[in-house]
Amino acid sequence: MSWLTVRKNNAPLIVSLPHTGTDLADIESAVVSPWLARRDCDWWIDKLYDFADELGATVVHTAISRTVIDVNRDPSGASLYPGQTTTGLCPTETFDGDPLYKMGFEPSPSEIDRRRATYFEPYHAALEGEMARLRGLHEKIVLYDCHSIRSVLPRLFDGTLPVFNLGTNDGQSTDPALQDMVSAIMSESEHSAVVNGRFKGGWITRHHGNPGAGVHALQMELSNRGYMREPEEAGRPDNWPTPYDPEYAAPMRETLKTILETCIRWAKS
Repeated sequence: MSWLTVRKNNAPLIVSLPHTGTDLADIESAVVSPWLARRDCDWWIDKLYDFADELGATVVHTAISRTVIDVNRDPSGASLYPGQTTTGLCPTETFDGDPLYKMGFEPSPSEIDRRRATYFEPYHAALEGEMARLRGLHEKIVLYDCHSIRSVLPRLFDGTLPVFNLGTNDGQSTDPALQDMVSAIMSESEHSAVVNGRFKGGWITRHHGNPGAGVHALQMELSNRGYMREPEEAGRPDNWPTPYDPEYAAPMRETLKTILETCIRWAKS
């Protein structure tokens, strides 16, 4: 499967990249605009974490856009944040509430089933396969799920989102000691940070995190402004996404590298 990449290493760490894909597969003719269908991508997160291989982490990545199917949602379609606005398994609108599909081209239940079987299930099978392989090598492992989002999205949250948003399903998906270590690193950075705030972890963190079985899952949601020059206004085709600037992103990369190194050391301890 050319859209699914698994780079295998042997450290007790899996880095999951579920939302950096921009491939619209076979739905491009059905969407209002390809740019709009890609706007909510977790831009440049794969570049931001490209040091993970050097640390010995296993990296699982899908090139498929979250507009096709969101592999970080409950496959049943149930909301992970009841009572709060969010997007679904096969989103029909953007984070801002813009319709994604031309009228009459929204995915039917059978089409959602097809996408689930084609893209969602193989992604999670890859995660599960690597979790099992690495648990054969280590007593405990860390599954680190990488995300980013625009800093201001009134439809999803009030005000300006902190730069670092660590989610552990309210402490259920990982050992408290690891959560505290990562929280301390975030707090020592130059950026604002919160633990289990607006983003507590999606399906990947909640479903696969199982501390009792030696699998400790973390979701890191970054505000875009922490590593890219985010415009103050909502993104337009002429200003979004802004190009990846390695120099601008360097401070954030150093903090993230410290976090992943800490995860590995803790898992080996």
